[in-house]
Amino acid sequence: MSTIRDAIYLENIDEVKRMLEEEPNLIDERDENGVPMALLSAKTGNLKLVRYIVEYSRASMDITDNEHRNMLHYAAMSGSIDVCKYLIERVGLSPLIGDLNLSAPIDIAYQNKFFDLLEYFEQEIGAKYSQLYRNPIRTGFYPDPSVVRVGDDYYMVNSSFVYFPCIPVSVSKDLVHWKIIGYAITEPSWAALDELEGGRGYWAPDISYYKGRFYITATYRLNDDGTVYRKQIVVSSDKPEGPYSKPAVIDEDGIDPSIFTDDDGRRYMLLNRGARIFPLSEDATRKTGEAQLLYYGDCKRAPEGPHLLKKDGYYYLFEAEGGTGPGHRITVSRSRELMGRYTPCPYNPIMRQNDEGAIIQRCGHGKPVQTQNGEWYMVYLCGRKIGDGYSILGRETALDPIEWTADGWPVVNRLNGPSTLQIKPDLPETVWESSLDDDFDGSSLSYDWTFPRAPEPNGVMLDNSHVRIKGSREDLNSMHARNILLRRQQDFKFEAVCKMKLPKLYPGQDAGMTCYYDENTFLKFGVFATQEEQSRIILKVTEYVDGYKDGNSVQIDLSCSQLWLKVETNYLKRTFYFSYDGENYTKLDVLENVYYLCDEGLKKGKRFTGAMLGMYAYAGDFGGGYSDEAKACGDNMLYAEFDFFNYKPL
Repeated sequence: MSTIRDAIYLENIDEVKRMLEEEPNLIDERDENGVPMALLSAKTGNLKLVRYIVEYSRASMDITDNEHRNMLHYAAMSGSIDVCKYLIERVGLSPLIGDLNLSAPIDIAYQNKFFDLLEYFEQEIGAKYSQLYRNPIRTGFYPDPSVVRVGDDYYMVNSSFVYFPCIPVSVSKDLVHWKIIGYAITEPSWAALDELEGGRGYWAPDISYYKGRFYITATYRLNDDGTVYRKQIVVSSDKPEGPYSKPAVIDEDGIDPSIFTDDDGRRYMLLNRGARIFPLSEDATRKTGEAQLLYYGDCKRAPEGPHLLKKDGYYYLFEAEGGTGPGHRITVSRSRELMGRYTPCPYNPIMRQNDEGAIIQRCGHGKPVQTQNGEWYMVYLCGRKIGDGYSILGRETALDPIEWTADGWPVVNRLNGPSTLQIKPDLPETVWESSLDDDFDGSSLSYDWTFPRAPEPNGVMLDNSHVRIKGSREDLNSMHARNILLRRQQDFKFEAVCKMKLPKLYPGQDAGMTCYYDENTFLKFGVFATQEEQSRIILKVTEYVDGYKDGNSVQIDLSCSQLWLKVETNYLKRTFYFSYDGENYTKLDVLENVYYLCDEGLKKGKRFTGAMLGMYAYAGDFGGGYSDEAKACGDNMLYAEFDFFNYKPL
């Protein structure tokens, strides 16, 4: 018996008409892969069939498949210019809308070498495919962006929480490609992170420039066990990479500080709730007056992240509202006077994701910047959720253009929400050298490496093209653990490989790779010395979610001096391999769901960061139960040495 799918595949338009006239709901059916019938019709490339489905069937034109591909995605798969042109010009679909893998119809044309179709798409968007960039521009743990332009260079800061060094400072020439050049706080005693739980520390920094100096301010968020939870800090330097001054502490409650300098040179700090403002000394180290509310916000829920911009006689106040979940948004209001009455923009929210099925979500916390060519852009926070709503990459940074309306209001991406693909700014493109692979040949660690809280002095050292990690007295499940060397996970699919020398272990010690969120949730993939009477050295995978759960293990061949460890990641699935020669790998274990490496993986404490991975060594307390030889070794009883660490997106 013929089905609606068969009729569509055979492009039997008369049969499709007959079936839909008799049973209109057939158009809502999906095939075994979850593809709606209307999308299948577009894949045929048959314009007559597509026009009938669009204009006479009950199909809605906002339908998507399980991967969030729409009708234009499927039309692009056919290579048909006529069908794509119809869907763009008559239905209003865009060749730049991405699916769950951030793949847009124009990507499909490019990848399949449909050159005529690609040329049509390029004419439609007014730019070559090579002139596009893809959001997020900074993938992985890069939340709460703030940006400033000085000359032809752009500088960005992002939250670092308890990670050290604190508050990465990045540079870009084109607003799309970035590299870390330094940190706002590099002195451990100034950072004061040792007693802070995961998710505390340095929140929502802002960077600005005044009279030849860069100023960075941020909230210093303490634990919830005292009477003061939040303070503000300010550091400054005449160089964007630093070194920066010792943090000046401003005792004003709130989060998300920013510094605004008015035309008369007077300086102010803004904070939530809503946008409160108070005057600062010229060096921005002291509060010189009381805070007062400028404006609470337009949507009236969780207003934060205030930034002020003076333009064309108006003070424009940008705020993040709606909470950091799906309701996150950016709003703007303005006033002719700094302390005057602020009027909300009639186009608010000027940035919000309204498509609940799109991969890029919770967009907010933005700051505008003007290029040297007069264009305007907004950097803002976003997040991508996978599976059952897990944000394994944490909160990321996106970029979209700002246009100013005839009545003087800024709108982001024409109020279409976050873009997947966007035309690059009219700036010279600069692609920085990749730092995904590290052979530790340099005189210092790459700025891409970071630590949960400051390491011990000489706890992590470069030596003879190796990185040498001193075993911590505390395990990874303690906020007092030290010497954990980590980098951001920046892709849903990747492969990470490290080569380590087999260390000399005493019972209870271990070292190797870790996939890490915080002290409450992580996994280890390393060599362990068992605490049996006849201690053995084994390689195993163990998960920690408020307690350890061991996976597979194998006894180590101690005749080998080197060990290669490899982790393959496919979204929430991780597969672990090992090798003694770097060529022949053996699978050790598979974890199907590492949900606990996500913001939503555990309801405990503050979880605002993202998945990390790297290397560690745990030595224990060197106390009772160890041999005399082990005790004699003292603090030097465990060092783990790694030859390289390679990270490859898949």
